[in-house]
Amino acid sequence: MIPIKTPKEIERMRIAGQATGYVLDRTAAVIHPGITTKEVDEAAAQFILESGGRSAFLGYRGFAGNICISVNEEVVHGIPGPRKIQYGDIVKLDIGVIKGGWVGDTATTVPVGLIDPAVQKLLDVTEESLRVAIGFAVEGGRLGDICASVEECVAAHGFTVVREFVGHGVGRKLHEEPQVPNFGKRGTGPRLKAGMTLAIEPMVNMGVCGVRILNDGWTVVTADGKPSSHFEHTVLITNREPEILTWREKTLSK
Repeated sequence: MIPIKTPKEIERMRIAGQATGYVLDRTAAVIHPGITTKEVDEAAAQFILESGGRSAFLGYRGFAGNICISVNEEVVHGIPGPRKIQYGDIVKLDIGVIKGGWVGDTATTVPVGLIDPAVQKLLDVTEESLRVAIGFAVEGGRLGDICASVEECVAAHGFTVVREFVGHGVGRKLHEEPQVPNFGKRGTGPRLKAGMTLAIEPMVNMGVCGVRILNDGWTVVTADGKPSSHFEHTVLITNREPEILTWREKTLSK
């Protein structure tokens, strides 16, 4: 069963989403060459505290960071540590905040200085695929329409979507039904209803779609060592257009 939120619960989801977007914006702003991923995580912890929430990731199945921070060929679930961020890197920030018992979940990919134009295209296409997918998050549509639209957008530019890790429902828990893959078939899957809240999160590789998990048991990297990009929003299905609960000005701006 896919949870349907009541109006009161949706308002609480909005509050959690706003807090999460705030934390992501503040955290992205501290990234610069020479800072360690651990220092970025510590800054995020302070911003989460300022938001009045707590990390949805810290301690989740034993995860050791306040946020997930993944660099270059690291796709998702990177553990903060001593790695220094370098000029020309791309840094994926995945942030979950619990506030008032509800979860907001969002992610972005931050270029550090000038990056390779081909890598910039990867970021642009990934963000565009998220924008396109959100456009299909409408009452009466099918989940498969969201999923298929991501891969169609990405494949048109010669990139690939990660298949082993997917988006998901989100609400009282970080992961709820349904799973939201970045691939699928249009016209299939559950029918979307107002009150559903989905974390839509394209994970897109420059090279092959395959990934592997490092010995730390968490960090996912591309099988061929090429860069990967990740963007995510928590989205509310309404009886009108989709509402992005984790909206922030710098992402998907018109």
